[in-house]
Amino acid sequence: MGNGMQSNEDPAAGAGRGWGKDLLGLRGVGREAILQVLHQAQAMLPLATEKRRRWEPLRGRVVVNLFYEPSTRTRISFELAARALGADVVNVTTAQSSVVKGESLVDTARTLQALGADLVVLRHPASGAPHRVAQAVRVGVVNAGDGTNEHPTQGLLDLFTIWQLKGRLEGVRVVLVGDILHSRVARSNLWGLSAVGAQVGFCGPATLLPRPQDVPGVRFFSRLEDALEWADVVNMLRLQRERQVHGYLPALGEYRQRFGLTAQRLRRLRPDVLVMHPGPANVGVEIDEEVLADPRSAISRQVSFGVAVRMAVLSLWCGQGELSR
Repeated sequence: MGNGMQSNEDPAAGAGRGWGKDLLGLRGVGREAILQVLHQAQAMLPLATEKRRRWEPLRGRVVVNLFYEPSTRTRISFELAARALGADVVNVTTAQSSVVKGESLVDTARTLQALGADLVVLRHPASGAPHRVAQAVRVGVVNAGDGTNEHPTQGLLDLFTIWQLKGRLEGVRVVLVGDILHSRVARSNLWGLSAVGAQVGFCGPATLLPRPQDVPGVRFFSRLEDALEWADVVNMLRLQRERQVHGYLPALGEYRQRFGLTAQRLRRLRPDVLVMHPGPANVGVEIDEEVLADPRSAISRQVSFGVAVRMAVLSLWCGQGELSR
């Protein structure tokens, strides 16, 4: 992929079109389309926390979680969101499917369509996989993370968290710290935040940052202290060692010393700064245990907001429209 932040999506497939039958990424999506999801998620918040169902617009609909990579937060929150809306949920893991017999991704998706799926939530290690599936099937496809390309529902819930806790998005200064190069979360945050008028900064080792010319308008920081002073929101990214096939870092200890949100840096952080992390965190590497318990940490709120945001996505993409507010 190189050092750029270029999307692996075919530009003709989605750039500038708002929402269609699929949710494949946030690149090229406009402000109003993003705000539509955020407002829907806000309306869903009370429903997301209720144990007793009172509104089941997706009764009779079938949502399939098709995950080719391990996941806890994303898969479970999609499952909880679908069940809260009354949908039938089917979880498919590759170890228990015909993939082990050589069935292709597209064939699997067509089989799910033939079996009555209304929406396929797909996570896959190959960038662009959800786009290929979306072109091959009639049912809606939601990208739950594809390779190093995008993770749009994580991007939306990060925006929703900032909006809920800061009260606005336009003009908010958000710095993404760490492994930008391999982060699909960083890409979706970049496109989403830019669309709603937030200011975006990147901070990390030079080997893990894109080229500035590939991301015009993004502010770059070589020192974490400068980034923390600038930012209203600090989003610490997971150091994705499993995706680093080259020697991008000399040592984890050096990374923590230069770019980790340590307890010492936390003490110097402004009281109004919001700290986020998409999870799972490498505690003791990019973030210290003390940060997780700090009042400025929104990490647990991100997880809980994820159900409401994915309820919004499922309700909109299964054709039920917006919940009246």
